[in-house]
Amino acid sequence: MKAFRGKPGIYDSAQIDDKQADLEVKGLVLKFGGITALNKIDFKVKTGEMVAVIGPNGAGKTSLLNCITGYYKPQKGRIEFNGENITQLLPHQLAQTGIGRTYQNIELFPGMTVLSNMLLARHIHSKYNIAKAALFSSAVRKEEVQHRKVLEDIIDFLEIQSIRKKLVGSLSYGLRKRVELGRALALEPKLLVLDEPFAGMTLEEKEDMVRFLIELNNAWNQTIILVEHDMSIIMSISQKISVLDFGVKIAEGTPFFIRNHPEVIKAYLGVATNI
Repeated sequence: MKAFRGKPGIYDSAQIDDKQADLEVKGLVLKFGGITALNKIDFKVKTGEMVAVIGPNGAGKTSLLNCITGYYKPQKGRIEFNGENITQLLPHQLAQTGIGRTYQNIELFPGMTVLSNMLLARHIHSKYNIAKAALFSSAVRKEEVQHRKVLEDIIDFLEIQSIRKKLVGSLSYGLRKRVELGRALALEPKLLVLDEPFAGMTLEEKEDMVRFLIELNNAWNQTIILVEHDMSIIMSISQKISVLDFGVKIAEGTPFFIRNHPEVIKAYLGVATNI
């Protein structure tokens, strides 16, 4: 792994070239009893895009993310990732395929350190088994060093050096969000799925997170899907926006198109905005 100064050294050049992350959702239908959470959703993301999904509470945004990441199984429709059908794959299989995510409610281990939480994500890249790990052979030690190098690059990029050995439970909510992003990046995902990454943050913390996501997307071609309610952020960093309302996609397009779309204004934005 390359070291970096001011830019993430998370991926070497070969890995950047291997970041293909073409996602296509076709006719997705998800029902919970008599409630239709998603109704014939078509959704497409191309490699290198930062795509936002917005809409009012209960619109189906997180349900869509949960289908893409394997937590929900749709009754109808198909999800393809780089041309392969991933509709029925389990979450851990999707992580191995190259899809990483963060959660609306932070899913970290509060009694473990920041570094330990991030190390957990490296298990999909580990080549040794439990027996070899117990013996802690030279090959295992060498691989462990490589994993630590990856994590140190991410820690430097996210500017969390000072908290790397602190317990997650002792951190502010905003810093926990940053650590969760770090753990997702430790998977070295081709597609990064973020569920309300700015929720609960101060203005300064939001500004830092925006900077990290733009750097990942622009400099390292990281494909990103994010669900978020902060429209000032969404309109400034997204290349494309999809809008859901009551499980139906009502609009899709550029930020300029979405902010002036009459159905979106009526369902979610409230008034035409110059954001």
